[in-house]
Amino acid sequence: MSKPIVRFAPSPTGHIHIGNTRVALLNALFARREGGTFILRFDDTDLARSKKEYADSIETDLHWLGIPPDVVLRQSERFALYDAAAEQLKAAGRLYPCYETQEELEFRRKRQLARGLPPIYDRAALKLTDEDRAKLEQEGRKPHWRFRLEPTNVAWEDLVRGHCHVDCSSLSDPVLVREDGTYLYTLPSVVDDIDLKITNVIRGEDHVTNTAVQIQIFEALGAGSPTFAHHSLLITASGEGLSKRLGHLSVKGLRDAGLEPQAVASLAVLVGSAEAVRPIADLNELAKLIDFSHISRAPAKFDESELEHLNARLIHEMPYEVVHERLAQLGADEGEAFWNAVRGNLTKVQDAAEWAKVVRGPVTPVIENKAFIDAATGVLPEAPWDATTWKNWTEAVKAATGMKGKALFMPLRLALTGLDHGPELAALLPLIGPERAKARLAGQSA
Repeated sequence: MSKPIVRFAPSPTGHIHIGNTRVALLNALFARREGGTFILRFDDTDLARSKKEYADSIETDLHWLGIPPDVVLRQSERFALYDAAAEQLKAAGRLYPCYETQEELEFRRKRQLARGLPPIYDRAALKLTDEDRAKLEQEGRKPHWRFRLEPTNVAWEDLVRGHCHVDCSSLSDPVLVREDGTYLYTLPSVVDDIDLKITNVIRGEDHVTNTAVQIQIFEALGAGSPTFAHHSLLITASGEGLSKRLGHLSVKGLRDAGLEPQAVASLAVLVGSAEAVRPIADLNELAKLIDFSHISRAPAKFDESELEHLNARLIHEMPYEVVHERLAQLGADEGEAFWNAVRGNLTKVQDAAEWAKVVRGPVTPVIENKAFIDAATGVLPEAPWDATTWKNWTEAVKAATGMKGKALFMPLRLALTGLDHGPELAALLPLIGPERAKARLAGQSA
């Protein structure tokens, strides 16, 4: 098998959402596993809506996810290729001019539906003579150009869906070129796939019908088709389809919220597959789990609460050397012992900053039973403190006061941290240290 060449082809008209990211990850990780090439191709032929800021944002998102592209291309710089392909199709009689307005086409569509006929284009433009076309153009009409489909059954073996076929006689001849001469998605996509020698097209199942059309265009241009894999789409936890326009679960938003890229990647790749959803810290290991034949045909729910759970599980296992620079940026680098003490209570790395404040202070203690706290202070061990100090101290407090269980531990936690929850005090107490602990037990902010 030759090394695959794959592409992720977003339109830079907004921030990519997690559904787009699923496509990017499946392409990039498949290429990585097989030693292939991952191309980022911006489908920016819509010059009015495409924005550099969105293209830059998409590149930032891919780098953050750990899947930087090997090659970056822009369709807006490749019009000469599309023009040449269009002329080739015109010369072959496969691309033909049509002059109907949108209103006329809509009227015909409704009339066909009323007659119980499929609402497909009736190819009236193919009956026009040269004189008819000249007259229409003299009236100021400009043609849009349709690709003439062969009325055949187009079949292919899909890596996800298995054997697929589409009866092209049931489809309208697609418009490839608008009245103003600009291209719709379909032709530039095929031309680029040919020029870039794309071996595998991995994309959402909403493109299945497009595939039959594109296979016919590949053939009309004298090229073979790539291998296709149409995976299930992601939906929100409430069952809605994802929308770039509505800003659903944008990667930028997930990044800004402090989520780990590995958590996002793990859920995006594994949800809706035969693999159990779990956090995978290494993208190379995640790549090994991709099996297109094991992806479900049903839409898969991307649940933000599940994402946070995966995020927490990643952090709970995250070693200090991986995170210490980020802790420093947060002003929360209190050393490896601190990280190991608090990471089990974190959902996001940034949450460590709150526990750094608890260690360093100042903390306003909560003293609910002064007599009990005074008794506990009286048996506080001498320095130096270590991992055994908490156990030794609480046993002494229990002996002195008769308290046990929650009645013993909670008042001490409230006094030392000001909170009723948190990391194990056996690990936290030595970090707080004797001086701050004594001050807090005395009711002082420290």
